[in-house]
Amino acid sequence: MKRSSVPLMYGIYIAIALIAYFLLLSLFGLHTNPAYSIFNLVITGVGIFLAIKHYKEKKGGKFKYQKGFVAGLMAGFIATFLFTGFFALYTSELNPNFQDQLITMWETDWFVPIGMLIFSVALMGFATSLVVTLAIMQLYKPTWNTSEGKKHTY
Repeated sequence: MKRSSVPLMYGIYIAIALIAYFLLLSLFGLHTNPAYSIFNLVITGVGIFLAIKHYKEKKGGKFKYQKGFVAGLMAGFIATFLFTGFFALYTSELNPNFQDQLITMWETDWFVPIGMLIFSVALMGFATSLVVTLAIMQLYKPTWNTSEGKKHTY
């Protein structure tokens, strides 16, 4: 398996997990409550962590920070594209009333077009991917707290 396929593979896995979680919530009628989307952070975080870990193993245990960051970010972005595509299909074709159910949850008089709703889902996914990847890469950043480094401190 090529190194470049690691983000694709894990991006697909993350998207499948996000879609399964969304469909599970919809079985119980909880998919209209935005509070449950906080678990998407956990799903995305675990997927990105595993993607970076797998990428590191493919590189023999050593890799540049930038390469690991790109691997994690690409996995998250691929998952976001796939989940947003599913969400667009679900909102427009599978459950056309979903948009009205979701918006009335906030009890506003605003009209939110479907494009804005889909854009919001994509934006949240991209932001989550970026922040989670930055946080996870801190685990893989080489430390400067070595015995040699301590010799050069005051």
